[in-house]
Amino acid sequence: MPSYYKNRNGQWNGDHEVHKEGCSYMPAKANQHYLGEYSSCHGAVAKARETDHSADGCAHCSPTCHSS
Repeated sequence: MPSYYKNRNGQWNGDHEVHKEGCSYMPAKANQHYLGEYSSCHGAVAKARETDHSADGCAHCSPTCHSS
């Protein structure tokens, strides 16, 4: 199963993007928060939303979880 990471830094709209390992838009290592291994982005985004209600999937590596 792929590993997922949340960007510790929010975007201009406050969203904290969730990325699948290997995404070309991954944040710098210092800004990555490991979420765990998930079979899809849906579980990873749900985990990220436990602490950041504005978490959202990356439009490039997790488009089915991208909403804003």
